[in-house]
Amino acid sequence: MPGRSEILEFDVVVLGSGIAGLSFALDIAPHASVALVTKRALAEANTRYAQGGIAAALGADDSLDRHVEDTLRAGAGLCHRDAVDLTVKGGPETIASLVARGVVFDRREDSPAGELDLSALDLTREGGHTARRVAHIGDFSGLAIEEALADRVRAEPSIRVFEEHVAVDLITRAKLARGRGEGVPGGKSDRVLGVYVLDAARSDVLAISARAVCLATGGAGKVYLYTTNPDVATGDGIAMAYRAGARVANLEFFQFHPTCLYHPDARNFLISESLRGEGGVLLTRTGSAFMGDYHAMKDLAPRDVVARAIDHKLKQTGEDCVFLDMTHHSADYLRQRFPHVASTCLKFGVDITSQPIPVVPAAHYLCGGVRTDLDGRTNIAGLYAIGETACTGLHGANRLASNSLLEGAVFGARAARSALEYLSDQTAPADLHVPIWETGDAVDADEQVVVTQSWDEIRRLMWNYVGIVRSNRRLSRAWRRIKLIQEEIREDYWRFYLTRDLVELRNIARVAELIVECALTRQESRGLHYNEDYPERDDADWLRDTVLWRGGIHGRLDRGLLDLAAT
Repeated sequence: MPGRSEILEFDVVVLGSGIAGLSFALDIAPHASVALVTKRALAEANTRYAQGGIAAALGADDSLDRHVEDTLRAGAGLCHRDAVDLTVKGGPETIASLVARGVVFDRREDSPAGELDLSALDLTREGGHTARRVAHIGDFSGLAIEEALADRVRAEPSIRVFEEHVAVDLITRAKLARGRGEGVPGGKSDRVLGVYVLDAARSDVLAISARAVCLATGGAGKVYLYTTNPDVATGDGIAMAYRAGARVANLEFFQFHPTCLYHPDARNFLISESLRGEGGVLLTRTGSAFMGDYHAMKDLAPRDVVARAIDHKLKQTGEDCVFLDMTHHSADYLRQRFPHVASTCLKFGVDITSQPIPVVPAAHYLCGGVRTDLDGRTNIAGLYAIGETACTGLHGANRLASNSLLEGAVFGARAARSALEYLSDQTAPADLHVPIWETGDAVDADEQVVVTQSWDEIRRLMWNYVGIVRSNRRLSRAWRRIKLIQEEIREDYWRFYLTRDLVELRNIARVAELIVECALTRQESRGLHYNEDYPERDDADWLRDTVLWRGGIHGRLDRGLLDLAAT
């Protein structure tokens, strides 16, 4: 599998095609040449599977301040107030921009026909929100948004889309300078120069030279055995950024969605939180409502609370699932308001109009990521991170429902503006040229089962040891085993020609290690991170982010925990 001899040149490379990446690409395209690289088809991204909608303070009984306060409350003290303020403030403008790009949100039945007034939108409510503020398109909001933006990208002449291409590694000044014994990854003089990308169809690696790279690769749900995420969510951007020397933060805060359909043939079907926003009640198998025992907002409590409550109830009763009851609504209402959920559940033998829905928690959203400023900039010049790949400070220790699509669009636009300023000030360095990919002595892989085994082992140990409830002992065991698996992956990475599976395995192993190390570092329980050995929240010592980078950590990591894991 030789690398391609040519070097493709663009002003900007965007990795990922969810709402963040597509928004960034569309905003910067009128002023720059753009390569948009996506692992599968253009419209296949986490955004596509977001059912609920996008949060914005548009209702007459709502306000920006109220949305801010709900976000801060859900984030358990770790939200960055400046990130929250600018994101919430950008809500109405973001909705208007999406409408202008062809997204058709649901209107209230009493709204007048003709040109859309945002006050006419039909708004729903989700957990943690104190008002109805989620704009939606039925219960397939993400799909509608994704397809509308993808259509715009296809029509943009300055964007070249690379479907079925998998990013392998970033090319940076420090990476190239290491060959001369120079360069510090992520240092002050470091800058991004491009990216190596695997063409899955041709099975070779091409080099793309660019003055700026935007990481919009989505989340990392496939690190866990059970997840609502699609197969593309393998944490690629976070792993690549960390390897290049970028800082990552708050990876211990992995959100488990409380309600994923429990059925042996339903791999990862999400039951939208908007069902609880419309009065859905969680029940035990015996029909008892239980959320009132855990939070004053009952079934509308923030996701971290609901997920832990379900986990506790399942361990208490020994049952495999709990149930979400919507049968107090009419059948016509449920089929009209939740057509996707109703039809999909029916395929699996569950009629939501007459019976409760069996549900369990599943890994859903990574609140941490590549650390950025308020314009999506990382500590490596020219490298941007947006959407679920980034840690902007918006979500803190727990994401408020439907703030994710909002963040992707808001920071996509902000990062595009920042990147344009960067491009106007920068030229390609004359002393550093992006080299083609060198395969060395690599050969074809002889045993695919090796990749499959490692992939399965990582996901199982993450689910069992680094899940909703954790302990030092389980975290240490996970860290020790992941380090061993990484050694095996490193051998295969340099020995064999690259495949999509090997690239993704390398990335989930790295992200899994970083999640565990962040979890070991934070010696308290807060938001989505609950450690039985430190069950209390500790604002005196831990009201701060957990930040990791190559060779460093900002936190009071008890090295004895890692020493234990290494023995």
